[in-house]
Amino acid sequence: MGKRVLLIEDEPNIIEAISFILSRDGWTVHTHEDGVTAMEKVASMPPDMIILDVMLPGRSGFDILRDLRSQEISKDIPIMMLTARGQDKDRELALRLGATHFMTKPFSNGEVRDHVRNMIGA
Repeated sequence: MGKRVLLIEDEPNIIEAISFILSRDGWTVHTHEDGVTAMEKVASMPPDMIILDVMLPGRSGFDILRDLRSQEISKDIPIMMLTARGQDKDRELALRLGATHFMTKPFSNGEVRDHVRNMIGA
C-alpha cells in the first residue's frame, strides 16, 4: 500500500510544488483547499500524514490542528504546519497544539521531502 499525504493548502503554486515533490518520492498526494471542510476530508479518508497551511479560507490552520489532535481518528497522524509567517509565536503555538513539525515558506524541494520522510519514518 502506498503512502498517502493530505495537503491542506490554498495556494496553487504551493499545491503544485509539494504534489510534484512528494509524488516523485512515491507518495499519493490528496489536496484540499478549504479550511471549513478540512476535518470532513480527513475523516473520510485518514491519510498517513497531513501538511497543513496556517492561513486558509474560512478557518485557521491552528483551529484545524486543535481539532485534529482532539479526534481519535487523527490524534496520532504526523502533521507538518506550513506558513509564510515564520514568527516564533506561530511556531510555538503550532508545537503546543500538537504539530509534529513547523516549516516556513519559501522552502526547498529537498527540505520538504526530507522532513516528510523523517516524520513518517520512510
